[in-house]
Amino acid sequence: MSVSENKHSQEDREALRAQLNGETAKLDWQELARHFARGVVIRVAPSLDLVDVAVAVVSDERDAVEAWTTSGAMAPASEDEARRWNEEQTVFWAVVTAPWVLVQEI
Repeated sequence: MSVSENKHSQEDREALRAQLNGETAKLDWQELARHFARGVVIRVAPSLDLVDVAVAVVSDERDAVEAWTTSGAMAPASEDEARRWNEEQTVFWAVVTAPWVLVQEI
């Protein structure tokens, strides 16, 4: 990879990060429940940066995504989590990386 290609890809990554950061939003459980019902909610651990995870998903960074899923830091939302979120009326930071909705509890 040439220096100009590497610089270009870094600029692309920064632009994607800025775009996804601008698309994050706070959602309450009521807004998220319909996405959970479709099976597209992915829980992201608070130890991870939600936007960095979104960039990795969109950029198809398989090694990073696999490491997070293997460690449990990123996983499809479970029925137990959904029940708890409903009971506690949890609020989330969320970002869409179609078809997924990545969420972190606030």
